[in-house]
Amino acid sequence: MNLPTLKQLRYFLALTEELHFGRAAALSFVSQSAFSTAIKELETLLGTTLVERSNRQISITESGHTVAKRARECLRAAEQLVESAHQKDEPLTGELRLGAIPTIAPFLLPQSLPRIRRTYPRLMLYLAEDQTARLHMRLLDHQLDLILIALPFELPGTEVMPLFRDRFLLACHEDTQRVNPANYRFRQIEAGSIILLEDGHCLRNHALDACKLRGTEKINRFAASSLLTLVEMIDADLGISYLPEMAASSSLLRNTRVRLHPMRDDNYRTIGLAWRKGSSRESEFRLLGELLNKSGMQKH
Repeated sequence: MNLPTLKQLRYFLALTEELHFGRAAALSFVSQSAFSTAIKELETLLGTTLVERSNRQISITESGHTVAKRARECLRAAEQLVESAHQKDEPLTGELRLGAIPTIAPFLLPQSLPRIRRTYPRLMLYLAEDQTARLHMRLLDHQLDLILIALPFELPGTEVMPLFRDRFLLACHEDTQRVNPANYRFRQIEAGSIILLEDGHCLRNHALDACKLRGTEKINRFAASSLLTLVEMIDADLGISYLPEMAASSSLLRNTRVRLHPMRDDNYRTIGLAWRKGSSRESEFRLLGELLNKSGMQKH
């Protein structure tokens, strides 16, 4: 009897989440043509239509939803098999797929990765960068082993290891008249002066909560699509914002006139590591978390 491959099952689960061949192929790190071929081969092998295709969109058939449920069970079983075998080896060896959000990865990982490689030279660490909600889905679908995110964030089906606090700093042009950094008073900020990231970025929600910004007319309706864009807007003195402390010593602010200033100690987000609940590799993940925590504490 011919059986589906784990790769085919992973591809199909990615497609059920994205409902788009191009995006699902990109998340699976494969060309769209190879991805489409794998899905077609899976349908042929199972003798059923999993996906209904049209010019503008695709949908998962009833049979497809049933197969997706069974596919997740198969992948979990395969993962548990590998994990049980790894338990006899030294910790953190072989492949490990780590997802991280864009407001952590470029700041924490460059400092952490050399330490991780020295401590666990047999570890092959693959990295993926995405927004928190998408990383969470990829984790539950077994595309990732663990994710590096900022808290608070609802992450059902996971175990979370809080690492360290990352304070928010006031970010403004060095000559701005919009705020007095030495005597910061929120009530003195003019309407529309605060620029944040677009909806979907957890840093926006964390800044709104930690810096007590919700429901205020002081937030500009125009939002930045990325941290780089946000910094460019601050550098042009189009507004002020709040950036995580871990960005202070990064290249993000190099060759700009953006300056960061401390605020109250209760303005912070928590950096955390998350993995699927019940994973037999939890002890290994906590070892990795300890290394990430050391790097994070050094930056603070």
